[in-house]
Amino acid sequence: MGLHPLEFSECYLDSPAFRDKIKSHEAELDKTGRFIKELYKDGKNLINATKQLSLAQKKFAQCLGEFKFEYIGDAKTDDEKCIDESLQEFSSFLRNLEDQRELMMRNITETLMKPLEKFRKEQLGSAKAERKKYEKETEKYYSSLEKLLNMSAKKKEPQLQEADVSVDVMRQHFQETSLEYVCKLQEIQERKKFECVEPMLAFFQTVFTFYHQGYELAKDFDHYKKALQINIQNTRSRFEGTRSEVYELLKRIKESPQEYRQTSPISSEGYLYMQEKRPPPFGSSWVKRYCTFVKEQKILHMKTFDQRSGGKLGETDSVTMKSCVRKTTDTLDRRFCLDIEITDRPGTVLTVQAVSEDDHRFWMHAMGGKEPMQYLNRTHSRERGIDAQLDDVGISFVKNAINAIEARGINDQGLYRVVGVSSKVQKLVSFMIDEKTNEIDLAVCEDWDVKTITSALKLYLRSLPEPLMTYELYKEFIVPAKSASPESRVQAIHCLVHKLPEKNRLVLSLVTKHLANVAANSKQNLMTVANLGVVFGPTLMRPQEETVAAIMDLKFQNIVVEILIEQQEKIFGDAPSSSPCLATTPLSAPTRQSKRLSRQNRPLAVYNPQVLDIQTVSPSFESSALGNDETSVVSDESVSSQSSNASGTPPEKSKNHHATISTSMLESTGMCSATASWMNNASPASLTPVKPGSVGKEKNKPEESVTLMKAKAVYPCEAEHDSELSFQVGAIFHDVTLSREPGWLEGVLEGKRGLIPENYVEIL
Repeated sequence: MGLHPLEFSECYLDSPAFRDKIKSHEAELDKTGRFIKELYKDGKNLINATKQLSLAQKKFAQCLGEFKFEYIGDAKTDDEKCIDESLQEFSSFLRNLEDQRELMMRNITETLMKPLEKFRKEQLGSAKAERKKYEKETEKYYSSLEKLLNMSAKKKEPQLQEADVSVDVMRQHFQETSLEYVCKLQEIQERKKFECVEPMLAFFQTVFTFYHQGYELAKDFDHYKKALQINIQNTRSRFEGTRSEVYELLKRIKESPQEYRQTSPISSEGYLYMQEKRPPPFGSSWVKRYCTFVKEQKILHMKTFDQRSGGKLGETDSVTMKSCVRKTTDTLDRRFCLDIEITDRPGTVLTVQAVSEDDHRFWMHAMGGKEPMQYLNRTHSRERGIDAQLDDVGISFVKNAINAIEARGINDQGLYRVVGVSSKVQKLVSFMIDEKTNEIDLAVCEDWDVKTITSALKLYLRSLPEPLMTYELYKEFIVPAKSASPESRVQAIHCLVHKLPEKNRLVLSLVTKHLANVAANSKQNLMTVANLGVVFGPTLMRPQEETVAAIMDLKFQNIVVEILIEQQEKIFGDAPSSSPCLATTPLSAPTRQSKRLSRQNRPLAVYNPQVLDIQTVSPSFESSALGNDETSVVSDESVSSQSSNASGTPPEKSKNHHATISTSMLESTGMCSATASWMNNASPASLTPVKPGSVGKEKNKPEESVTLMKAKAVYPCEAEHDSELSFQVGAIFHDVTLSREPGWLEGVLEGKRGLIPENYVEIL
């Protein structure tokens, strides 16, 4: 189990457990800060101490290998697993480089040192500032609260009201500070995964580029670079979606904090001040306790805890309540008091004081008082301005919209990411779900542009009373995305889809088939399966509760939707097998030992993070035109249905066409100008891996006449798609040519022509 999610609702309870969770997050950030400082120091040694290069490199590798990222929640995605293992991979790469003494590290300052130091100062530094602010507000609030509670009830009413208002303002300020601090902690915990790893990728590019001997090492690193770049891009994309959802929840909680106070049908909890009587002449004292009242057994658990004393826990006591009576100020010069009669010691009455009038009513209601608590019966339903239903009219609109999009805008860049005007979108949805006005054919009607239709389709699906994949099956869909192997994920989701109600399954089939068509045109519209997963993850499925923990599962929703798109024909075309569903059976991903190689036998690859093999984004496709859940992120491919290969495996097979990003695109995506400038001055041979038979060939030159060759398999391979060939070591391929797919060849084996991974064979 990793770090616990910090629920915003817990900021209002400020319980001991909540403070303990905050300490865990703070400790993790402190550890990260120490790690970055150590990494920065080691990088300086590489620059300034060439004579001690070997020693510095060993220490640097050790520092990388020993650090591990903590994660929020109970599971990691395949991308996060690869990112978590990446530092160990980098450590291994460095150990292989130790024998080579002539390192040229002229760009290490720009590509590694500055980004890490910037992250440490800006992100971790801001977290420390927020921490000090939070501790200061804690001290101010609880001090003022005790002064208020010690104030005599006989003072004039204006004085009492003024004191109440003052404490309420401090309470609100403290709670807002707490909410912002909790949000900041979790944001940095998620951000560090790619903010710390990406500079390391750039560092490795610098090292390998200046190695003439790096061509041999480059061949084995290239596959890992591509896969990790996809992992980082997918993680960043999911982070943006998750962050927007968290900020929406934060906004709703700030607007109505009482509605999100943590309540339970089983127990109630919060702080009470207990009156402890002492022998004369000492009188009595009041001690703050964190209390949990179990309603059915009428047991009150009391735990001594003071945030200002470093959060040290005191003794715990439990009593059984017999009755609860309001205590008036006529008998005790304190407000918000209750008399609790307990059965453990007959005749004993325990006097307690709540922290406010609202809190007083809360405890009266929880313990059987007569004052009502309106907010206990709140519901979690979302407000919807659109009365959407999954009926024949709604299904007709879905079909109409899909036909229009595929007829008029299947190749539009940023399809489903570029949003329409909100008023027009709502007007179109209302128009199309009205039986009197829904007969219009959107495919031929020019009154509604494509982005308005795509946004209307998403709005309709989100406005349904229940998501297409239902609240009931939500957790079952999430389980295989968290723990199963790629094959069993598909099997489990296949089975679960056929548990959906008939109309839900029909509409889900229509939508995913359409999204598969969109992804098939990703060269033109830039909407890959991974991008569509980010957009439609929270649209097709969502949890019923609104908590930070639920939002952290958003990345797994995206994975489920990616699988539905990639495996649409299988999932919706055939009924599931008679074998039981694997959705609730945690499975570990296969290691694919048949493809595992020793790193000493397989060279690394030159990695250039500037020359990214991802599709070029058009300048007109800017993130400013996007909504919260439509943040512009372009990924190479979805890795939801691929296994997460560990270090030491042969290069993974690339499945997408790639286009090289321009220098202007590098600068727009945040790459430093110095690095981009260095790229422009570097020779092409120093920046890209050399493929067999392609030395001196420029990427953009037209292909010359095709030469047929023979090749022999040096590693076994199992095909993952119909277009690929399966073979064993020693297999001979005929009529071998270079494929248009980077890193692939085409050849004939046993009469069948198909794709062959270039680094699995040798040319005869």
